[in-house]
Amino acid sequence: MTERVITPRNRGFLFLDSHPAGCARLVEDMWRAVPSPVAAPDRAPVALVIGSSAGYGLAATIAGLARAGIRGIGVCFEKAPGRLTGTAGWYRTAATAELARSHGREMVFLNGDAFSDAMKEQVSELIRHRFGGRLDYLIYSVAAPRRTDPDTGATYASVLKPVGEAYRTKTLVFADGGAPEVKEVETQPAEGDDMDQTVAVMGGSDWERWIDHLADRELLAAGFTTAALSYIGSSLTAAIYRKGTIGAAKAHLEQTARILDERLAKLVGGRAVTSVNGAAVTQSSTAIPGIALYVGLLRGVLGDTMMPPVAQLTELWDQLTGARPLDLDEDGRVRLDTWELDPGVQAAVAERWNTATTDTITELADLDWFHAEVRRLYGLAVPGIDYTAPVETDVPWPDSTS
Repeated sequence: MTERVITPRNRGFLFLDSHPAGCARLVEDMWRAVPSPVAAPDRAPVALVIGSSAGYGLAATIAGLARAGIRGIGVCFEKAPGRLTGTAGWYRTAATAELARSHGREMVFLNGDAFSDAMKEQVSELIRHRFGGRLDYLIYSVAAPRRTDPDTGATYASVLKPVGEAYRTKTLVFADGGAPEVKEVETQPAEGDDMDQTVAVMGGSDWERWIDHLADRELLAAGFTTAALSYIGSSLTAAIYRKGTIGAAKAHLEQTARILDERLAKLVGGRAVTSVNGAAVTQSSTAIPGIALYVGLLRGVLGDTMMPPVAQLTELWDQLTGARPLDLDEDGRVRLDTWELDPGVQAAVAERWNTATTDTITELADLDWFHAEVRRLYGLAVPGIDYTAPVETDVPWPDSTS
């Protein structure tokens, strides 16, 4: 037995340990928040979620299982328990697999490098031999610091940098005692091949490679649909996000969607879209300067009407499966962020942004919510969990053969 009391240890927004019971309760709460299916499909659609253990990918997996009745495969890259606990994504995956099993959903989870051809081949074999040889949906939700190109062996690293000139912005930090501070930080602009490297990691190249791999093996069902998850965000954060290196990668992702959409229409009568999601607290987003402050202020404006990821992804599944009409903007994107980018909401957030200081931030932003959301990413601060009690940390990866 490897039971222990989990004592939170963190460096800023990064926590060193995760709480297995808290992660499991978080997954269960997300599942319960998903409305019942509109109607049971004639057969359970087969879906592949790449990046299934965290953020919007986790929401896509849970909403797909609970709302769309999918079966299939989730791919992610998580660390097993050892000297430290397992990663939060390890425990969330174990909990998702158990919930899927208890609801009669067949879902296999693979832990490894989604960028590699070896993982693509492993998934292909599973689709062929376990899931009837036909894939109906693919959700692509990958946020990674680096990628190795299987053809060349070159490794690319993504960076969070503005383009053209340095970017100075307000940002939110928490002191060791938990007291919030509003500070100004400056991020130097992209240099050399920073943008190309970021596009190589976070753009559409690997998404396209997945589709090509599956199509070459004739594993795409008639009407196959794929969606890559994206973000645009506010003008307040545009310089570091949409107009920065990550924004270039997102633009490449959208360009890839248009190419894939045309190709899939001819090949299987299918389609490809990007889904632009609204803001949320994720392990990726907390690393971006200014995003923590922006999301806290956004929550201060919207309160409980702020749309959580699992609600957004429920809406996406409804559109992908035809429960609701597919609603695309002029650039062919599903827009799940209209609640965030409403002009009145953005004006209210901008007003708070302009007056936000360390002295005023607690009045302008919902920092209790934000601080708790960050902790919940690691299974901490989840209601109903006794954090003084020892918990088993050596949780096995879900058995892919059962």
